[in-house]
Amino acid sequence: MAIAKMAKIIIASHRTQASELLEELQRGGICHILNAEEAMLSRDFPELTALAERPKDLETLLNRLEKSLAFLKNHATAQKGLAGILAPRTVIDEQLYNKVVSDRKILKTIDKSEHLEASIEKTKAEIENIQSTLQMLRPWASFQTPVEEICRLQKATCWAGLISNQHLEQISEKLNEAGAAIQQIGTGISRSACLIVALNENAEAIQKLLRSAEFETVSFEPMRGTVSRLINEHNEKLQQAQKQLQTQTENAAKLSKNLLNLGILCDHYKNLLEREQTKDTVPATEHTVILEGWVKKNDYATLEKLVSGFEASSLHKIEPAKDEDIPVEIENSGAIKPFEVITRLYGMPQHFEVDPTVFLAPFFALFFGLCLTDAGYGLVIIALMIFFIKKMQGDKKLMWMLGICSAATVVAGALTGGWFGDAVQQFIPALGPVRARLMWFDPLEKPMMFFNLSLGLGYFQIMTGLMIAFIHNLKQKQYLTAICDQLTWLIMINSIVLFLASKFGTVSAEAGQFFGFLAITPAVTILLFSHREGGWGGRIGMGTYNLFSTIFYLGDVLSYLRLMALGMVTAGLAMAINIIAKIAGDIPYGIGVVLMVLVLIGGHGFNIAINALGAFVHTLRLQYVEFFPKFIAGGGKSFEPLSKEYKHIYFKKEI
Repeated sequence: MAIAKMAKIIIASHRTQASELLEELQRGGICHILNAEEAMLSRDFPELTALAERPKDLETLLNRLEKSLAFLKNHATAQKGLAGILAPRTVIDEQLYNKVVSDRKILKTIDKSEHLEASIEKTKAEIENIQSTLQMLRPWASFQTPVEEICRLQKATCWAGLISNQHLEQISEKLNEAGAAIQQIGTGISRSACLIVALNENAEAIQKLLRSAEFETVSFEPMRGTVSRLINEHNEKLQQAQKQLQTQTENAAKLSKNLLNLGILCDHYKNLLEREQTKDTVPATEHTVILEGWVKKNDYATLEKLVSGFEASSLHKIEPAKDEDIPVEIENSGAIKPFEVITRLYGMPQHFEVDPTVFLAPFFALFFGLCLTDAGYGLVIIALMIFFIKKMQGDKKLMWMLGICSAATVVAGALTGGWFGDAVQQFIPALGPVRARLMWFDPLEKPMMFFNLSLGLGYFQIMTGLMIAFIHNLKQKQYLTAICDQLTWLIMINSIVLFLASKFGTVSAEAGQFFGFLAITPAVTILLFSHREGGWGGRIGMGTYNLFSTIFYLGDVLSYLRLMALGMVTAGLAMAINIIAKIAGDIPYGIGVVLMVLVLIGGHGFNIAINALGAFVHTLRLQYVEFFPKFIAGGGKSFEPLSKEYKHIYFKKEI
């Protein structure tokens, strides 16, 4: 339950074996490999440069595969329902995987897919063009003259086009005054189809007038025949194109049966591309590829055995440079491991810091439970998490974590009497004695008890954070930092709290006076030594600010009142839902029972969803803002070993 210890390694491999070695390393998934820019070897030996050769053929093939997958998925019969969401990848075995990867004929599916996609796009464009032409022709349907005759006048000019309905009357008068004739052929929603004829000597003036009226010219080129005949012809073309599109779509649906094979190939070539890109970006000579990187010390023996299988490759352990950024991996087990989700979401700690997971886990579960404070809600979430864990593919740590937090919710709810709000009192009074025996206190009757509990837990977590930092610095032999940055605050803050407690009679006056004097020593230490760089003027100035920041600890503790606030809101809303349901149940003729059930299911379902989200977010905030900064800075570089990843397929046992 700590940050994994890392070993710096160098693997030298002859170029002929580099690809096979990288495949084994990728299969093992235990070695973090540095590229030429990150490797210290490149700094010490600048002549070692990466090949920087892009595997263009692989990139092109992978790009074609991904496009074909995207195209065929749009035409496949989608897997519907919750099962498709939780388990989107197809489960296969190693035998099928190897069969598909070795069958080169499957790649022909890409050609068929691309050809079909191009055909469908062409047909869609044709349909769109025909529909656009029909839309243009419909206003002219009553025009009996063949359209090619419009432009055959010798002493006159004819314009066919659209004029806005609101301007039609006005422009008609102006055209008549200018010596032109206008004929309205058809009327649309906002514009009318019109023919305007004028003598050639008046054409220029008429064109200016039409432009001012926003006249939209319509061209019938290269069409021939009457508009009604053209509309019929285009309707036939549209039907043929739509029929062709339907056939092409059906062919695409049939071709989509190859989705699994394409998905297998896509994942295979993506892993292959990652290996080739790694090989081309690491330091190398003419005949040797040098892999510099990191491995967890516990995995070094495994890596040594793996590399020993290659005669032209060797493995060496080296010392990291002083300024080197060591990658970080956290290792936890049991009930603590699921809470790594919270740590990873925050960001990895530095390699010299402490893994916060083991410390945040009990606090997170407890705070989540207090934010909901309803045993019934906790049981519902546990049932949902069990279902998701059984059905969902991939990493299930989040589900396990929420299940643990929900177990804490059941305990918190039982101790505060929350079972779907006050459902026991409202609907099952016979269970009242059982509820009462399990209860510690009722938050609605004793809100100050919940208030004090929230503040107490917040104070305890903040002190825990300071204590973690203090012990860690002692282990790192940073004694001055431990004393001046943690021990002083621990003594001073607790002394002030005990001094104030004496004023309320909680602690004896003599003890309060002792702790009051005791707080002076750490306060002076903070003033003089909390900032230990620069001149004494700057040190005292920063020390004064740090001493004043004691007030910030009060703000941090008060932030934990959100535990009480969320817990009370959850209980209050649950009670309101029960009251509404009971009122609905009084409606006669059996309608009331149905309404009551609907209100209970819908209302409590909504309350669980909204308040579980609130509990998660606010508990998360307490860890990140109030707890973590007390003992870690974060910003560590994650340990990312070269490993195989699968987006489209799922193995019960990794190959």
